[in-house]
Amino acid sequence: MRVAKYDVAIIGSGPGGYIAAIRAGELGLKTIVVEKDPFLGGTCLHVGCIPTKVLLHHADVYDHFKNGAELGFEVSGLKINWANILGRKDKIVKKHAKGIEFLFKKNKVEWVQGWGRYERPGKVSVEKDGKKTMIEASNVLLISGSEARSLPGIEPDHKQILTNRSILELPAIPKSLIIVGAGAVGVEFASIYNSFGTEVTILEALPRVVPVEDEEISAELEKTYKKRNINVFTSSMVQSVKKDAKGVTVTFKDKDGKTQTLQAEKLLLAVGRQPMTDGCGLEKSKAKVERGFVHVGPYMETDEPGLYAIGDIVAGLPQLAHAAGMEGIAAVTHIAGKQPPPIVKTRIPNCTYCEPQIGSIGLTEKQAKDAGYSVKIGKFPFVGNSKATILGNHGGFIKVVSEEKYGEVLGVHIIGPLATEILAEAAAVLHLEGTVDHMMEMIHAHPTVWEAMGDGFASVRGLQINV
Repeated sequence: MRVAKYDVAIIGSGPGGYIAAIRAGELGLKTIVVEKDPFLGGTCLHVGCIPTKVLLHHADVYDHFKNGAELGFEVSGLKINWANILGRKDKIVKKHAKGIEFLFKKNKVEWVQGWGRYERPGKVSVEKDGKKTMIEASNVLLISGSEARSLPGIEPDHKQILTNRSILELPAIPKSLIIVGAGAVGVEFASIYNSFGTEVTILEALPRVVPVEDEEISAELEKTYKKRNINVFTSSMVQSVKKDAKGVTVTFKDKDGKTQTLQAEKLLLAVGRQPMTDGCGLEKSKAKVERGFVHVGPYMETDEPGLYAIGDIVAGLPQLAHAAGMEGIAAVTHIAGKQPPPIVKTRIPNCTYCEPQIGSIGLTEKQAKDAGYSVKIGKFPFVGNSKATILGNHGGFIKVVSEEKYGEVLGVHIIGPLATEILAEAAAVLHLEGTVDHMMEMIHAHPTVWEAMGDGFASVRGLQINV
């Protein structure tokens, strides 16, 4: 029998792809990555998670300077050097892209630039500059990622009508911005530009902002955004967008059915992402594809033996970088002949890095009740946490959803300071199927924002200390 040159060929070097490649190398699999861009890291590193969080950090620092008087600092002549902010963003992105190249070399992972396409079992074609070469691999892992969706009749021109990519390259901070969509992308950019002085309006078709979150989290974020003078219109459908020399005019129907118009310098389309599976060769396989999404089994294998899919193109799983990374680990571990734990959707943490931050994992209160659980809820406000007060950031709360009889933790939902960091404890307890009582027995360091988690779990039993 002919032995393939590679154990696994990975199409795409986003977080799912490069993490899978490194783990494959660690497991001793001969691995090659095919990437269409001349750099590694994909959407997340170059135009998604990382550059957006750089801007959010800078916005947070700017907010601290603006509130310096409360902290005992007299700050005068404060100016934003937008070019330097963009320069630092690019510097961080390039540093980590080079870091992936180093890790590939360290783990003996090869990579080649070009458009990767599944041809048949054991064969991947790579097309670059009109030339096509073939790669022979026993297994193929597809992680082609996603791109921003548009609305019918509203196409981005990347000057006035923007996507998550083009908004990162704006040469100046806009005076006004309309954001269509109140998911993670929409509320994060709303937070960034509001801090930098832009007049921001959010239009959301669904009845609440961050609609995947617990209903109380959505209500708290909308309340906080209105305090920050971010205009929020929910249950509002965009009807048309017109461009002129001054910017854009958006016509929409509000929750009462009334037609309204808004004008702004720029408009950001943040209405979700669509899988990029066209041109990847899936039609040549037995893989089941539905609306561009690929159906997989518990170890990410498609209906085509030896063909795996992970990341934003997978049906039924969240489009999150860290989800893609663990899916990649599961896939290559399975390829290596080992038994990885299956990916469980309710064990995937969800983080939104707006201000206030949101971190959640597991079932919402409504989902738990709909699933038939007898539910018991606990809530602890950050106003009772001393470290949050020290930080000058004591809005929001922790909400724990638990099963009443045994106290198993079903979900944790946080809005407030460092929510995306202290969520780590919640992820651990759900992964280990722990109970509220286990977490009440754990000693939390004082003074920390993290110790609010202890009070959050204790609140289910009515035994919270600090409020």
